[in-house]
Amino acid sequence: MNLSGAKVLVTGGSLGIGKATAELLIQKGASVLITGRSLERLEKAAQEIGASYVVADVSTQKGIDDTMAAVHSELGGLDVLVNNAGIGRFPELSEVEWEDFQVVFNTNVFGAAMMAKACAEIFKAQSSGNIVNIASTAGKKGFARGSVYSASKFALRSMTECWQAELRKHNVRVFGVNPSEVTTAFAQEERIERPEVDNKLRSQEIAHAIVSGLEMDNRGFIPELTVFATNPWSE
Repeated sequence: MNLSGAKVLVTGGSLGIGKATAELLIQKGASVLITGRSLERLEKAAQEIGASYVVADVSTQKGIDDTMAAVHSELGGLDVLVNNAGIGRFPELSEVEWEDFQVVFNTNVFGAAMMAKACAEIFKAQSSGNIVNIASTAGKKGFARGSVYSASKFALRSMTECWQAELRKHNVRVFGVNPSEVTTAFAQEERIERPEVDNKLRSQEIAHAIVSGLEMDNRGFIPELTVFATNPWSE
Protein backbone atom coordinates (compact mmCIF):
# COMPACT_ATOMS: atom_id res chain seq x y z
CA MET A 1 0.00 0.00 0.00
CA ASN A 2 0.98 3.60 -0.43
CA LEU A 3 1.35 5.04 3.08
CA SER A 4 1.18 8.64 1.88
CA GLY A 5 -2.21 9.87 3.05
CA ALA A 6 -3.00 6.63 4.89
CA LYS A 7 -4.99 6.85 8.12
CA VAL A 8 -3.42 4.77 10.88
CA LEU A 9 -4.28 3.90 14.48
CA VAL A 10 -1.41 2.75 16.74
CA THR A 11 -2.42 1.54 20.20
CA GLY A 12 0.15 1.95 22.95
CA GLY A 13 1.81 4.64 20.89
CA SER A 14 3.40 6.90 23.47
CA LEU A 15 6.58 4.86 23.99
CA GLY A 16 8.72 2.11 22.51
CA ILE A 17 7.63 0.17 19.46
CA GLY A 18 4.34 2.04 19.15
CA LYS A 19 5.95 5.45 19.14
CA ALA A 20 8.73 4.42 16.75
CA THR A 21 6.17 2.90 14.38
CA ALA A 22 3.97 5.98 14.49
CA GLU A 23 6.97 8.21 13.83
CA LEU A 24 8.09 6.20 10.80
CA LEU A 25 4.56 6.09 9.41
CA ILE A 26 4.29 9.87 9.72
CA GLN A 27 7.60 10.22 7.90
CA LYS A 28 6.05 8.15 5.11
CA GLY A 29 3.17 10.63 4.87
CA ALA A 30 0.52 8.87 6.97
CA SER A 31 -1.83 10.53 9.44
CA VAL A 32 -1.49 8.71 12.76
CA LEU A 33 -3.57 8.54 15.93
CA ILE A 34 -1.85 7.08 18.99
CA THR A 35 -3.46 5.79 22.17
CA GLY A 36 -2.22 5.27 25.71
CA ARG A 37 -3.21 5.58 29.34
CA SER A 38 -0.98 8.51 30.30
CA LEU A 39 -1.99 11.98 29.11
CA GLU A 40 1.47 13.33 29.89
CA ARG A 41 3.30 10.71 27.83
CA LEU A 42 0.83 10.97 24.97
CA GLU A 43 1.10 14.73 24.76
CA LYS A 44 4.88 14.54 24.76
CA ALA A 45 5.02 11.83 22.09
CA ALA A 46 2.41 13.48 19.89
CA GLN A 47 4.28 16.78 19.96
CA GLU A 48 7.60 15.09 19.15
CA ILE A 49 6.39 13.06 16.17
CA GLY A 50 3.38 14.99 14.88
CA ALA A 51 0.63 12.52 15.76
CA SER A 52 -2.90 12.96 17.07
CA TYR A 53 -3.70 11.21 20.34
CA VAL A 54 -6.47 9.96 22.58
CA VAL A 55 -6.21 8.85 26.20
CA ALA A 56 -7.72 5.37 26.15
CA ASP A 57 -7.21 2.06 27.91
CA VAL A 58 -7.79 -0.68 25.34
CA SER A 59 -8.53 -3.21 28.08
CA THR A 60 -11.94 -1.57 28.63
CA GLN A 61 -14.96 -1.13 26.39
CA LYS A 62 -14.91 2.59 27.15
CA GLY A 63 -11.34 2.72 25.92
CA ILE A 64 -12.36 1.02 22.66
CA ASP A 65 -15.33 3.38 22.24
CA ASP A 66 -13.22 6.49 22.96
CA THR A 67 -10.59 5.32 20.49
CA MET A 68 -13.07 4.73 17.69
CA ALA A 69 -14.69 8.12 18.31
CA ALA A 70 -11.24 9.69 17.93
CA VAL A 71 -10.58 7.68 14.76
CA HIS A 72 -13.61 9.32 13.17
CA SER A 73 -13.05 12.81 14.57
CA GLU A 74 -9.25 13.02 14.17
CA LEU A 75 -8.59 10.81 11.13
CA GLY A 76 -11.92 10.78 9.34
CA GLY A 77 -11.56 7.10 8.56
CA LEU A 78 -9.06 4.28 8.90
CA ASP A 79 -6.74 2.20 6.73
CA VAL A 80 -4.46 0.52 9.28
CA LEU A 81 -4.73 -0.73 12.86
CA VAL A 82 -1.46 -1.49 14.64
CA ASN A 83 -2.49 -3.55 17.68
CA ASN A 84 0.57 -2.74 19.76
CA ALA A 85 -0.69 -2.08 23.32
CA GLY A 86 0.57 -4.78 25.63
CA ILE A 87 1.60 -5.45 29.21
CA GLY A 88 3.38 -8.25 31.02
CA ARG A 89 3.49 -10.02 34.36
CA PHE A 90 6.05 -12.76 35.01
CA PRO A 91 5.28 -14.84 38.11
CA GLU A 92 6.47 -18.37 38.59
CA LEU A 93 3.74 -20.99 38.48
CA SER A 94 3.90 -21.28 42.28
CA GLU A 95 3.19 -17.54 42.56
CA VAL A 96 0.62 -17.00 39.80
CA GLU A 97 -2.81 -15.58 40.68
CA TRP A 98 -6.10 -15.29 38.81
CA GLU A 99 -5.56 -11.55 38.65
CA ASP A 100 -2.30 -11.93 36.71
CA PHE A 101 -4.08 -13.66 33.86
CA GLN A 102 -7.05 -11.30 34.01
CA VAL A 103 -4.97 -8.13 33.88
CA VAL A 104 -2.64 -9.27 31.10
CA PHE A 105 -5.29 -10.95 28.97
CA ASN A 106 -7.61 -7.93 29.28
CA THR A 107 -5.05 -5.89 27.32
CA ASN A 108 -3.05 -8.37 25.25
CA VAL A 109 -5.92 -10.60 24.16
CA PHE A 110 -9.39 -9.23 24.87
CA GLY A 111 -8.50 -5.59 24.19
CA ALA A 112 -6.65 -6.47 20.99
CA ALA A 113 -9.61 -8.55 19.82
CA MET A 114 -12.25 -5.94 20.53
CA MET A 115 -10.17 -3.20 18.92
CA ALA A 116 -9.75 -5.39 15.85
CA LYS A 117 -13.48 -6.10 15.81
CA ALA A 118 -14.30 -2.38 15.76
CA CYS A 119 -11.75 -1.59 13.06
CA ALA A 120 -12.67 -4.61 10.96
CA GLU A 121 -16.19 -3.24 10.56
CA ILE A 122 -14.71 -0.18 8.86
CA PHE A 123 -12.38 -2.28 6.74
CA LYS A 124 -15.10 -4.68 5.57
CA ALA A 125 -17.40 -1.81 4.64
CA GLN A 126 -14.71 -0.24 2.44
CA SER A 127 -13.27 -3.56 1.18
CA SER A 128 -9.75 -2.65 2.28
CA GLY A 129 -7.68 -2.38 5.42
CA ASN A 130 -4.79 -3.72 7.43
CA ILE A 131 -4.45 -5.16 10.93
CA VAL A 132 -0.96 -5.57 12.37
CA ASN A 133 -0.76 -7.55 15.62
CA ILE A 134 2.39 -7.10 17.69
CA ALA A 135 2.92 -10.45 19.38
CA SER A 136 6.32 -11.72 20.54
CA THR A 137 8.82 -14.53 20.23
CA ALA A 138 7.33 -15.43 23.64
CA GLY A 139 4.29 -16.46 21.61
CA LYS A 140 6.39 -19.00 19.72
CA LYS A 141 8.30 -20.57 22.60
CA GLY A 142 7.56 -20.60 26.31
CA PHE A 143 10.06 -19.74 29.03
CA ALA A 144 10.41 -19.79 32.81
CA ARG A 145 8.05 -17.26 34.42
CA GLY A 146 6.24 -16.93 31.10
CA SER A 147 2.97 -18.69 31.95
CA VAL A 148 0.91 -15.49 31.81
CA TYR A 149 2.66 -13.35 29.21
CA SER A 150 3.65 -16.14 26.85
CA ALA A 151 0.12 -17.56 26.92
CA SER A 152 -1.30 -14.16 25.98
CA LYS A 153 1.01 -13.88 22.98
CA PHE A 154 0.30 -17.44 21.84
CA ALA A 155 -3.38 -16.41 21.96
CA LEU A 156 -2.74 -13.27 19.91
CA ARG A 157 -0.89 -15.29 17.27
CA SER A 158 -3.80 -17.72 17.11
CA MET A 159 -6.29 -14.88 16.69
CA THR A 160 -4.13 -13.43 13.93
CA GLU A 161 -4.52 -16.66 11.95
CA CYS A 162 -8.27 -16.70 12.59
CA TRP A 163 -8.70 -13.14 11.38
CA GLN A 164 -6.64 -13.88 8.28
CA ALA A 165 -9.06 -16.69 7.43
CA GLU A 166 -12.08 -14.47 8.02
CA LEU A 167 -10.98 -11.19 6.46
CA ARG A 168 -8.99 -12.05 3.33
CA LYS A 169 -12.23 -12.27 1.31
CA HIS A 170 -12.86 -8.63 2.26
CA ASN A 171 -9.42 -7.55 0.95
CA VAL A 172 -8.25 -7.01 4.54
CA ARG A 173 -4.66 -7.98 5.29
CA VAL A 174 -3.81 -9.28 8.77
CA PHE A 175 -0.24 -9.95 9.78
CA GLY A 176 1.65 -10.63 12.98
CA VAL A 177 5.03 -9.36 14.07
CA ASN A 178 7.04 -11.20 16.71
CA PRO A 179 9.79 -9.05 18.19
CA SER A 180 12.52 -10.66 20.20
CA GLU A 181 13.88 -8.68 23.17
CA VAL A 182 13.73 -4.94 22.46
CA THR A 183 15.22 -2.17 24.61
CA THR A 184 12.00 -0.37 25.56
CA ALA A 185 10.17 0.56 28.75
CA PHE A 186 8.17 -2.68 28.61
CA ALA A 187 7.65 -4.23 32.05
CA GLN A 188 9.33 -1.23 33.69
CA GLU A 189 7.11 0.14 36.48
CA GLU A 190 8.54 3.63 36.07
CA ARG A 191 7.93 3.45 32.28
CA ILE A 192 11.40 4.77 31.44
CA GLU A 193 12.94 3.58 28.18
CA ARG A 194 15.97 1.35 28.65
CA PRO A 195 19.15 2.62 27.01
CA GLU A 196 20.07 1.36 23.55
CA VAL A 197 22.70 -1.38 23.33
CA ASP A 198 24.65 -1.94 20.11
CA ASN A 199 23.81 -5.63 19.81
CA LYS A 200 20.18 -5.50 20.97
CA LEU A 201 17.06 -4.70 18.98
CA ARG A 202 15.66 -1.18 19.14
CA SER A 203 12.08 -0.13 18.56
CA GLN A 204 13.19 1.22 15.19
CA GLU A 205 13.93 -2.27 13.85
CA ILE A 206 10.41 -3.42 14.67
CA ALA A 207 8.94 -0.24 13.20
CA HIS A 208 10.89 -0.91 10.00
CA ALA A 209 9.48 -4.44 9.81
CA ILE A 210 5.91 -3.20 10.29
CA VAL A 211 6.18 -0.43 7.73
CA SER A 212 7.94 -2.68 5.21
CA GLY A 213 5.11 -5.20 5.47
CA LEU A 214 2.48 -2.53 4.98
CA GLU A 215 4.26 -1.10 1.93
CA MET A 216 3.94 -4.36 -0.01
CA ASP A 217 1.43 -4.04 -2.84
CA ASN A 218 -2.10 -4.78 -1.61
CA ARG A 219 -2.28 -7.95 -3.70
CA GLY A 220 -0.01 -9.69 -1.18
CA PHE A 221 0.73 -9.77 2.53
CA ILE A 222 3.13 -11.33 5.01
CA PRO A 223 1.17 -13.56 7.43
CA GLU A 224 3.86 -13.46 10.14
CA LEU A 225 7.29 -11.93 10.63
CA THR A 226 9.74 -12.62 13.44
CA VAL A 227 12.57 -10.20 14.20
CA PHE A 228 15.71 -11.27 16.06
CA ALA A 229 18.84 -9.37 17.02
CA THR A 230 21.69 -10.53 14.82
CA ASN A 231 24.17 -11.32 17.62
CA PRO A 232 22.79 -10.50 21.08
CA TRP A 233 25.62 -12.45 22.74
CA SER A 234 28.43 -10.22 21.44
CA GLU A 235 30.30 -7.94 23.84
